[in-house]
Amino acid sequence: MSTLVSRVASSSTPVSVQVANPLSGQKFSDHALLISILTLGLFGAAMIGSASMAFAAENYNNPFHFLTRQLIFLSIGCVFGVLIFRLPLAVWEKYGPHLIITSLVFLTLVLIPGIGKEVNGSRRWIDVGAFTIQVSETVKLFVIVYLAGYLVRRGYLVQTTFGGFIRPLVLICVAGGLLLLEPDFGAAVVIVATAIIMLLVAGVRFSQFLAMVAVLGTVGTALVMTSSYRLRRFSSFLDPFEDPFGAGFQLTQSLIAIGSGGLTGTGFGNSVQKLFYLPEAHTDFLFAVLCEELGMLGALFLIFLYCFIVWRCFRLAKIADEQGNRFAGFIALGIGSWIGLQSFINMGVNLGILPTKGITLPLMSYGGSSAVVFAITFSLLLRVEWELRQNAHLALHARESKSTGGAA
Repeated sequence: MSTLVSRVASSSTPVSVQVANPLSGQKFSDHALLISILTLGLFGAAMIGSASMAFAAENYNNPFHFLTRQLIFLSIGCVFGVLIFRLPLAVWEKYGPHLIITSLVFLTLVLIPGIGKEVNGSRRWIDVGAFTIQVSETVKLFVIVYLAGYLVRRGYLVQTTFGGFIRPLVLICVAGGLLLLEPDFGAAVVIVATAIIMLLVAGVRFSQFLAMVAVLGTVGTALVMTSSYRLRRFSSFLDPFEDPFGAGFQLTQSLIAIGSGGLTGTGFGNSVQKLFYLPEAHTDFLFAVLCEELGMLGALFLIFLYCFIVWRCFRLAKIADEQGNRFAGFIALGIGSWIGLQSFINMGVNLGILPTKGITLPLMSYGGSSAVVFAITFSLLLRVEWELRQNAHLALHARESKSTGGAA
């Protein structure tokens, strides 16, 4: 996206855009992206139903408890998604600063006893009656929207001054600090890493980028070394079979499930590890159950879906760059980076190549907040595609009209 970098450097304010036609010779209507998203959501619901059936029957006397709720969440997400799709990107750009401030307010509220709900030692949810809202899920999206708008408004300053570079990082680091107090280390890592990618593409000075990575790496190491809980998780990830019934229990059960699947799996619904051996089988470790039941082929199919969606995001970012629509480009880049990072981290944790942390598999793992926020996120992405397609068609029509007028 070198062109995007050069355009950011040339002006710190939005400019009038002469739209090029990067889509000549092809029909730009991303039905493939929509089908991939719908497939991912329905595939996730099916796997949640399989992974949670025994647990739901034991604890709720209804084997379809989690499947039913996930389908409700997805339906709610689709309703919100339709409404979000109708919002122009200019509205998101205008209210980005308000969204990040709102995120900080809710991240603070969730830490207050009586408002924030504590589960398994973590205070990440706000109870609103029949449902709970996981604030960190909305923060991920709002940070991308805010940073995309900031890079459009202050892109030149980000590249040329330390102040322009550090201002958005302050807010993002405050959000990350509040997430660590919950604690939600995984969400903090995803948010900061996504912001780093967006800043790097925006053309931040490489010396500043290296300094930022060094500082964040030092802080992350200090957080791990000074917390017995995080240190225990990190050490168990290095050798989970050293304490297979203690700190390494969850990871060893995950590895057993993945190893049992082989090439084609044991068959849908036939997982053994989900029968009270593997904790969080329908949430953070759904990928392990998928590997056991559908084997390596099922895992590769899921990885292909994520790769295709991430590639589509980056393709939209490139098209937005060619059209000069910097905000749309940064939104697509941020969403693609977020989806790629979070899915890689979740699968890496399940496979034992990353330390264990609570982070969902996008649109696959059970969770109301996650399902609704990802539905909204993908609707925003489809809005990006729609506006870029409209711009391309308008530009093509204008050129054809000009050509016809010139011929006459």
